[in-house]
Amino acid sequence: MIDPKTMMRRRDLLAGGAGLGALVAVPGWAQSHAHGLDMARPELSGPDITLTIARQHMMIDGKPYHAIGINGSAPAPLIRLREGQRARITVVNQLDEESSIHWHGLLLPFQMDGVPGISFPGIPAGGRFTYEFPVVQAGTYWYHSHSGLQEQEGLYGPIVIDPAGPDPIAAEREHVVLLSDHSALHPHGIFRRLKLQGGYFNYQKQTVGGLLAGRDQPLAERLRWGAMRMDPSDVSDVTGSTYRYLVNGHGPADNWTGLFAVGERVRLRLVNASAMTIFNVRLPGLAMTVVQADGQDVRPVAVDELQIAVAETYDVIVTPVEDRAYTLVAETWDRSGMARATLAPRIGMVAPVPPLRPRPLATMKDMGMGGMDQGAAACSPEHAAMGHCQPGGGAMDHGAMKHGMRDFANAPGLPRTPVVQTVSPMPVDRTGEPPQGLADAGHRVLTYRDLASTRPNPDRRTPSRALTIHLTGNMERYMWAFDGVKLNAVTAPIPFRLNERVRVTLVNDTMMAHPIHLHGHFFELVTGHGDHAPRKHTVNVAPGGTATFDLTADAEGDWAFHCHLLYHMHAGMMQVVTVRPDPATKGDAA
Repeated sequence: MIDPKTMMRRRDLLAGGAGLGALVAVPGWAQSHAHGLDMARPELSGPDITLTIARQHMMIDGKPYHAIGINGSAPAPLIRLREGQRARITVVNQLDEESSIHWHGLLLPFQMDGVPGISFPGIPAGGRFTYEFPVVQAGTYWYHSHSGLQEQEGLYGPIVIDPAGPDPIAAEREHVVLLSDHSALHPHGIFRRLKLQGGYFNYQKQTVGGLLAGRDQPLAERLRWGAMRMDPSDVSDVTGSTYRYLVNGHGPADNWTGLFAVGERVRLRLVNASAMTIFNVRLPGLAMTVVQADGQDVRPVAVDELQIAVAETYDVIVTPVEDRAYTLVAETWDRSGMARATLAPRIGMVAPVPPLRPRPLATMKDMGMGGMDQGAAACSPEHAAMGHCQPGGGAMDHGAMKHGMRDFANAPGLPRTPVVQTVSPMPVDRTGEPPQGLADAGHRVLTYRDLASTRPNPDRRTPSRALTIHLTGNMERYMWAFDGVKLNAVTAPIPFRLNERVRVTLVNDTMMAHPIHLHGHFFELVTGHGDHAPRKHTVNVAPGGTATFDLTADAEGDWAFHCHLLYHMHAGMMQVVTVRPDPATKGDAA
């Protein structure tokens, strides 16, 4: 099943390890408060912006790759807006196929959201469409195509929205750090191989040598996995065997470099714009302070490493106090490769690049079999107040709440379809745990429970309804879905009444993490912070785990709701959320 034409040499796969050449690219998307820019990575701003989508090439580590870009740039240019302005963005499609732009994380009328077939018809080949909307927020966001698999080919870019008044996050310099993945293999070729064999790109399977060396699971454990026809090394569907991992469009050997002056507070706007790759980000020798998540300000959290899921953004502050270079390491969650960049006081400086760490192996807990006792850590005050658990552990009482028509409180309620290969018998809230593979990192690792909003949440009503949605899949047939039903088999959207307050629990019945994104809304993660719960638009649900959020359905219209792993969405893990006024209350709060 291995196609020699698409295989990469091991030295290419591990590019970014120790011994990389000191090639240095001119910094792209690197700006101080004066917003000085690299000419190769233009910044677009103002009330009227034009984006022209076209096919092009992009150079990665000195090699040309086919791509789709905007205004001659792949990845697409940085768009800089200001809170309170009205944006008018005309998109010209020079492709020979339909295209679109979705403004990820922006709150706007649903007709401007940019999802073909849901919020607008799409932009036909040779056509154009003008998006017009008020800018009602500030922070770090991004934009990308929502047509086919164009996002994988380079059709994505960052958005920075400056606040209307003084920025509460003080920094003397900032850099946008856009993380992504790119392949010489066409995205439809990647998807076809995944349909043929779910683990096609996994070159890190367990071996007899690994067993003897103690790197892999004991034989008895491996036999248990074999009996379930599961592979614990299958952490990521698409790996470094075909991907190049990028920082602002540059490969590891390109070594994108962002400058600083010693003692400056430097703001790094981290954006994960990849198609399938979750990154673990760290700067060896330099601590990070997380100050924003998904564009929303959070109380400062000092960490040494964080995991950024596909579609998430994090803003961090670093303060280099030494006149030396630091390596920014964005290691893939399966440890099959890394994106690499440098922070330095001068162009041309480099720092040591750490080798890839041992790849993680899934455990029985990742299969939803490790939560015999949820304990106090898994039961937040909000969960306890709603009757879902007891602070000292114990079973959930779903009878205490009114449940919606799509609520499968028990796994047997799931339909028996080919998209339900496994069911987590004892899923637990894992938002307080380090992400998969980082439990033994030996330093401070960010968890969702570390995040708290700097401001009280705008809606502090108690939810009146609970909804449980299962994330399901079948790796052997590469099928993914919500509640066992793929998008093309859904008969009705997920309904919400306008302004109702709903508690949504996502249950991951698969052995892979899923970054779940809801368009047009922010939600509050239920992680024990009361009315200062962190507000996000994307949440990564750990394998065998659950994630709960409170949602105020305050944006009327039809909205996409999906896993942001591109091939999972393409294979069916997507549905439509519809928000409509309640005829009985004429749109008043439920």
